Amino acid sequence: MEMTITFEGKAKVIAEYDGMKIETDQPFPSGDGSAPTPFNLFLASLGTCAGIYVKSFCDQRNIPTKGIKITQRMQYNPTAKLISEILIDIQLPADFPEKYKTAVINASDLCAVKRHLHNPPVIKTIVSTL
Repeated sequence: MEMTITFEGKAKVIAEYDGMKIETDQPFPSGDGSAPTPFNLFLASLGTCAGIYVKSFCDQRNIPTKGIKITQRMQYNPTAKLISEILIDIQLPADFPEKYKTAVINASDLCAVKRHLHNPPVIKTIVSTL
């Protein structure tokens, strides 16, 4: 696996991977606010990853996904200046089968992003010459 990171404009940073471009930017005045910040993209990856697993769970059981919504809430610790807790709230319509409510939580817990947060990889930074 390899991802290429390049710079474009004021604070725009682009990741290219598997033929796709993922743009990030910073808010004005350091950037143009033209794309999510890297950290917001990271947070969104957690919620959307959970969403993929919830959708797949429902699709495999022919459960309609219309009316299902996921809200992700973050608790910020001002002392540490970090997020201390993330709550993923899977909101289900009233007619969602009761017998699957716990199972849909378990399905969302299979999210690769969440699993990497619970078992983080070693991250090393090096410098090389082009």
